[in-house]
Formats: sequence, C-alpha cells, structure tokens
Amino acid sequence: MKYLAVLGRQPEISIAEIESVLSKSFRLLFSSESYVVFSSDIESIDISRFGGVIKFAKELEKKPLDFLAGLPEGKLTLGVSDYSKKALRKTAATEALKLKKILVRHGRSVRVVENKEAILSTATSLHNGLNGKNERKVELIKIDENWYQVIGVQDIDAYAERDQARPARDAKVGMLPPKLAQILINLCGELKGGSTVLDPFCGTGVVLQEALLMGHRVYGTDISERMVEYSKRNLEWLVDNSKRLFSGPGPSLPSSRGSGPNSRQQPPKYPKNNLFELQNVTIPKSLEFDIFKTQQDHIIPKYPKNNLFELSQGDATTFTWRQPIDAVACEGYLGKPMSQIPVEIKLKTEKQECSTMILGFLKNLASQIKTGTPVVVACPAWLREDGKYSRLEILDEIENMGYNVNNKSREGLLYYREGQIVARDIIILRKN
Repeated sequence: MKYLAVLGRQPEISIAEIESVLSKSFRLLFSSESYVVFSSDIESIDISRFGGVIKFAKELEKKPLDFLAGLPEGKLTLGVSDYSKKALRKTAATEALKLKKILVRHGRSVRVVENKEAILSTATSLHNGLNGKNERKVELIKIDENWYQVIGVQDIDAYAERDQARPARDAKVGMLPPKLAQILINLCGELKGGSTVLDPFCGTGVVLQEALLMGHRVYGTDISERMVEYSKRNLEWLVDNSKRLFSGPGPSLPSSRGSGPNSRQQPPKYPKNNLFELQNVTIPKSLEFDIFKTQQDHIIPKYPKNNLFELSQGDATTFTWRQPIDAVACEGYLGKPMSQIPVEIKLKTEKQECSTMILGFLKNLASQIKTGTPVVVACPAWLREDGKYSRLEILDEIENMGYNVNNKSREGLLYYREGQIVARDIIILRKN
C-alpha cells in the first residue's frame, strides 16, 4: 500500500523515525522537504505512535469524485490540501469547490473547509474532524495528479495537555516536548511490548511518560531527588488521567489508586536509603490488553503484568541499574540555559562540561547493557553567528567505548526551533 506522511519541523528526523518504527516494511518512494511517499505492507498506521509526523494519508484507489460519491449517506465535510510544487491557496479551494459542485448536483449535502493556504493546518484538520475517524469528514491531499486520503492527524491538543497539565514542571531544567520524547523512543527501533526503557536523566519524566503510553515498563533515574519526585508525581497523574486524556482509541492505563471504586490505596513510602526505589503500579492479570487497536502486530505493545514504572535517585556516571534494560532513550545534560549566542570561550567551557557528563554516562552504561541494546541520546548543539550549530565532537570516543554509531546520526539529527540557542543533537547508538 502506498502512504504519504506530512513531516514535522525537521524532516530528516521524521523520516528516520518512520523508518525506525516501520523497519523492514518501510520502502521510501519519494521525499521532499514537507512530505514523503512510501510503500508498506502494514494495513493501518496509528499516527499517535509518531512524534514527528503531522499527517498520514493513503493513496486513493479511485478518482476523488468516485471515492467521495461512494461514502455513506449524510452531510459531507470536505477539506483539500495541495502539496503540488506550484500550488496556491486558490488551487486547493478551487478543487474542493469543484468537487462540491458536482456532488451537490447529485443531491449530496457538502460543507467545504475553508483554506487560508494551499495546505490545511494541523489545527484546522483536527478541529474539523478530518482525521480519518469519521467516513463523512474527509481531507484529500493533492500532489500534481496524485490524490491521497488523510487517515490520521497529529493530536496537538493531546500533546499540549500531556505537556502543560502535568502537576510537576520545572522551567529551570528545560522543557522536553512529548513529541521529541516519542521520537527518541521510536529511534530505538522495534521494541517488544513490555520492554524496559531506561532514562538515566529522567528529569520530570517526559520520556518515561511517552514510553509508558507505548506499553513499555519504564525505569528512570536522576541525580536530583527533586526530579525523581517530580517524575513520580507526573507518572501517577498520567496513569490516573489516561482515560480522560485519551477518550477515543488509544492508550488507557489502569488507575494507580487501585482497581475498585472505593479503593483508597496509599502511595508507597520511601525506603530509608537514598535510592528510594518506587514500584508503584501493579496490573492485575485480567488487565492485559493492547494499547493500539490496529493491525500492526509487530508494533502493538501489551502491558506487562508486573509493575509499570520504577524510579531511583542516582548519578548516571556511576549508578548501577537493575536489569533487564532493553533500550535507553534520554536527553543528556544540555549545559546551562542560554538566551544569546555564546562567545567562543564560554562555548568551549560548556562543551567540555557536557562532554564529560555524557561520555561518563555512556562509559558507565556500556558495561551494563547487552550487545544490540539501542541507546538514543539527545546531546546539546549551540547556535553560532553564521546560523549553523556547533556539536559535541565525541562520536569517535563513543565508538571506542564499544558502541556502533548510526551513520545518519553521525551526520546530525538536529531538533530545534528557529533561532533556538541550544538545540538537541540526536545520536543513535547500539552496543557492540
């Protein structure tokens, strides 16, 4: 089947994510700065699984008019986006009105979603229900003479709530976007449901949160006791609110407060040592079920039957983690927050500090994971006067520790907003 994916801010990262998740089923046919066309034998793709994809669409097997005429009776809501090279706002609007005119002539009631640009924005598509869940609310994508039907739109509202409504946030330690956390996990490649994903710099728990929603066990450590407590509060909040956050198909976690309507399970107490290992949420055997109800068996995780998450306080450069560790996804130390481009002397100091921290962590980790274990780390890169980013020059040292560096990440997978001083440089490793 032929699919189209509308890409996020950094297309090279989005493509790497899709390829990593779909694995051998992904065959790239065409790529541009804003979208890729690929073939796959997967029958259904759930966009909630991807942090770097704005929309998924599948190729129409019929002409647009024939496809629309064959939809169930009732009022039709239609949107058209035009990704052709010479597309203008009016070209997409003209196509939509042309289709409406013919359908109305045949007795069909049609509402056209107004185009402010040639491409309908994510918010416009989402809030008009053009996300593939209702057969009578359709967005078509036109690329020259080719047409696609949108089957998924990124739920920006769900991401915003997962990010902004969490009870424990700290702007001083930086805000890792949930989308980026998903990407880091997905770049680990194909993981079995219930795998243990480690974040050794867990902070407020964003990576742990997203891994948990993918159906994995999560294990977080941080040098800061306060950050471990923040992660605990945020993960318990996620578990308790998952049914509200995901009212439709998708993740739904059992409550951390017990399974009965009158359950008053008390939160766990910390042990007297400084590691205060937390094993908070136990799933009854009767609650084993799929998170993503699609036909993608190879990426449908199941909840493990034991505890969902574990948190400990510890320094990533010296800590001994409990086994097993199936994958590592994290944002490493990014240095001090910056509001302006650093001078060379300051940049040199920052690079040295960040390199020491990240290399120390990877050296400690190398002896504790098995051959083939994926490790994805977001490292800092700093904006320079010429508009380019200066990265840490540590890849050769990392390889000498016994890791294989993915060739694409060696060239740099940079995640940043326009003008952002400190970007994230994503490196993808596997233990040799």
